[in-house]
Amino acid sequence: MTWSEMQPLLSQACGDTLYMVGWSTLIAIVGGLPLGILLVLTDRGGLLQNVVANRLIGQIVNIARSMPFIILMVALMSFTRWITGTTIGREAAIVPLAIGAIPFFARLVETAVREVDGGLVEAVQAMGGNTWTVVRKVLVPEALPSLISSATTTVVALIGYSAMAGTVGAGGLGDIAIRYGYQRFETQMMWITVGILAVVISLIQFAGDYAARALHRRGGRSGAAPRLRLLKAEEPATADVRKAA
Repeated sequence: MTWSEMQPLLSQACGDTLYMVGWSTLIAIVGGLPLGILLVLTDRGGLLQNVVANRLIGQIVNIARSMPFIILMVALMSFTRWITGTTIGREAAIVPLAIGAIPFFARLVETAVREVDGGLVEAVQAMGGNTWTVVRKVLVPEALPSLISSATTTVVALIGYSAMAGTVGAGGLGDIAIRYGYQRFETQMMWITVGILAVVISLIQFAGDYAARALHRRGGRSGAAPRLRLLKAEEPATADVRKAA
């Protein structure tokens, strides 16, 4: 197979892979971020302590994470058909990709949020901040560098999942590797596909690491910026007390 024949196939496959990974990543972040935070808040000593709810959510997450992706795709075929009207193509692949990534990202979020300094949480509570304020002003901003790294890890995992999805007609680079590299013995196409995946993953990992380091330098976890914001928030409250006296 010549390069002129391979180029349109590879271009379409790259577009399909980015489409599937992009949408499934967005859904995974929207679903996994609150789920991971909820796992922390409902744990023992958490702001919304509820051991029963925490264990139930944790068990669901563990079961979903333990299921191999290829089995998950098959198990969700009826649900995928109900959502998208088909079980083949890139739109259909987004459903199992997103559902598989949500618990994966949720656990990474839980780990990142647990590392936030508890003193900052106590300071916000002492100033009258409620649970939503703690989450919005402390937990998420302080854990942001780690959350960026977690999102990067999730994207890299989803690229691997999307390649597996190609084996059942989802399209993308995995489909090209199977149809041409394996079934038609086009070794050159196989290695080009592997090279493209390696480059894409390297670029995504580099961008994610760079963003996480940049946020950490600007005052991420344990930085001075969050404490300065807390002090500025405390000054009006102190002034009101003085006026009342």
